[in-house]
Amino acid sequence: MTNILQSEIWAQFQESNGHKVFRGSGEGWSYLATLEGGKTGRYLYSPYGPVAESAEAFEAAIADMKRVAAENKCWFLRVEPTNPGIWGELSGEAFLRARGFKPSPRQVQPGHTQIIDLEKSEEEILKDMKSTNRNLHRNIHKKGVTFTVSQNPADLDILLKFLDETAGRTGFNRQGDSYLKKVASVLMPADAASLYIAKVEDESIGAAFIYDSDDTRTYAHAAASFEHRKLSAGIPLVTNLILDAKAKGLKYVDLFGIAPNDDPNHEWAGFTKFKKSFGGRSVAYPGTWDLPVDSRLYTAYTGIYAAKSKLPVLKRKLTEVRAKAVPAVKNIASNLRSKVG
Repeated sequence: MTNILQSEIWAQFQESNGHKVFRGSGEGWSYLATLEGGKTGRYLYSPYGPVAESAEAFEAAIADMKRVAAENKCWFLRVEPTNPGIWGELSGEAFLRARGFKPSPRQVQPGHTQIIDLEKSEEEILKDMKSTNRNLHRNIHKKGVTFTVSQNPADLDILLKFLDETAGRTGFNRQGDSYLKKVASVLMPADAASLYIAKVEDESIGAAFIYDSDDTRTYAHAAASFEHRKLSAGIPLVTNLILDAKAKGLKYVDLFGIAPNDDPNHEWAGFTKFKKSFGGRSVAYPGTWDLPVDSRLYTAYTGIYAAKSKLPVLKRKLTEVRAKAVPAVKNIASNLRSKVG
């Protein structure tokens, strides 16, 4: 199973976005990595990489990444391996710890996801979904809803509008417009990204942005009109992009990110319930791990990161204290004035 984040077209996008990109490959391994960070810690990051067939291949990839990291004065490597063939009978976490890796203070790509196998028949794929999803897929046209697919980067504005509406209503943190527009400008003309659009007559009511690698379609960004929410057009929008991926000859759809262990309190609990309604299997990866190139500098980095991550909490607590203290002080002052008077 290949991932768009380890593809050549993604490397081209990263370069167009101002990143320095490094590529490496050997027998049974490859990686794409970007140079990240600044004065508070430079590092080499390989999203969902390196790609390796075995423990030996993984170690060869890491050796090459360490060489590149040292040449570019990086403090550490950041990796996210996904192939269980690397760690075999061990857990991915135990395998990485045994080689000096440390859990990253910041998990980057999702460590849990939902994968749909497209090598099943179309009927089997639909049967694996909840009955509500199947019924909407088969009958949504009766409500006047139609679906189109675009590879015109200008059409991304449709999705951006719905993302703004959703973020404003729910407060979720989304990718910025400039980033997504840059992705669209590079990937869409190369047939590596498409925008699925749901419409009622000529009005767009929902959109989903997907990425295609050699064998996998990734469901990356989606949002729909709150005004038309009763139509539930977001469900057949996803069933269409799944079945179109099969028709294109792809092997998998990655619904990209679910909550671990169906945690009802997780911030992705709602997304998880929605994504699992399309069937498939839940997959867990080891997550994001760091390998220090310089232990002293890496310790400094984690300390700086921890301090920065506490700042928003401290600011919020200070605001809460001020909100309580100011009325109390005013009340004391008012009482003193009344006594003096």
